[in-house]
Amino acid sequence: MALLIVTAPPPSAPSGAEYGWALWSSDGRRLRSQGSAAPALLPASDEVVLGIPAATLSWHHLSLPQGSMNGAVRLRSVLNGLLEDHLLDEPDNLHFALEPGARVDTPIWVAACNRAWLQGAVQALEAAGRRVMRIVPEFAPQPTDAPSMLFAIGEPDDGQLVVCGSDGVALLPLDSAGLALAGPLLPGTTALAEPAVAELAESVLGQRIPIVKPAARWLQASQSDWDLAQFDFASTGRARAGKKLAAISRALWRGPQWRAARWGALVLVLAQLVGLNAWAWKERAALETKRAAVRGILTQTFPSVRIVVDPQSQMAREVAALQQATGGVAAADLEPMLSALATTLPSGRVPTAIDFGANQLRLRGLALQTSELEKLQSVLSSRGYSARSEGDLLLVQAEAAR
Repeated sequence: MALLIVTAPPPSAPSGAEYGWALWSSDGRRLRSQGSAAPALLPASDEVVLGIPAATLSWHHLSLPQGSMNGAVRLRSVLNGLLEDHLLDEPDNLHFALEPGARVDTPIWVAACNRAWLQGAVQALEAAGRRVMRIVPEFAPQPTDAPSMLFAIGEPDDGQLVVCGSDGVALLPLDSAGLALAGPLLPGTTALAEPAVAELAESVLGQRIPIVKPAARWLQASQSDWDLAQFDFASTGRARAGKKLAAISRALWRGPQWRAARWGALVLVLAQLVGLNAWAWKERAALETKRAAVRGILTQTFPSVRIVVDPQSQMAREVAALQQATGGVAAADLEPMLSALATTLPSGRVPTAIDFGANQLRLRGLALQTSELEKLQSVLSSRGYSARSEGDLLLVQAEAAR
């Protein structure tokens, strides 16, 4: 399963603008291909993540009052009231998204962007058969205890400096004036630059900066917990539950923190397979040993048996033949059957005719009731005989003979 990350063109882009895309392997280790294309020409993928450029988002820090999260309609109304004085556009024209794990009475980040533009981007992709599973921001504020990050992006004639910290996301020009606006960088700040502006960023910052390609940066953004698909873009509980389950599955399947667990699970499965195969081999060997012992007993007891097919049946036939040859009485003979019947038949029931042949005793004229026949069958079965009724006949034969 491949991961397709698509970046939406900004609102200022002309109609029909192409979407940037990067196709990654399922584990996020190999970039298969990348480029830009219209939605209908994007590569097919099982999972599509839509990335929102930093310039299209504004970030707001606020605390939600008690009861504000009792339903999407109420939450939307609360956000409209809290952010109305901090927005350059009417709240009804904007889409809001809360940070992952947002709670009331706790400062949280809220992202805002143009609703119509975002809806148009999502509809264009879905109309082309590319169903969006998640919507992620290009950059997001850092947690309180995490170090700040600085990115140099864009082209040399339009470079931008993006500062992500616990106080939000700042988008500044990539020059000395922009660096001055960013203020002094805190110790531990990580700086990265795209290849196109790496030389310019090193000149502005006065230090060597590692290079990160845009596709790798978007992959990192897709691995965050942020999902802007809220409110109108995730209108049902099933959609939210499905995305949450997909996020958990994605973290377990790709997250580096779960790599050791994945290897452990793989080793456990392999060990179970090896153990099962070893146990099956041992059981097969023990069963074959028992079969060889049975065959050995048959051939040693009756040397005339050369080919062993069914040891139990062959042993029974040989024993019966030996009994007949020596004048012994076997269970399939007439005398034992009559003896068993004599103590089993209901009182006063005497057959009018008796016939014996092929190890089967046939009695006529007993006229047994159903209950009497069932009782007779039960008793005879415990003695090694079977009995059944065919019209006015009672057929009795030894189990081994049958």
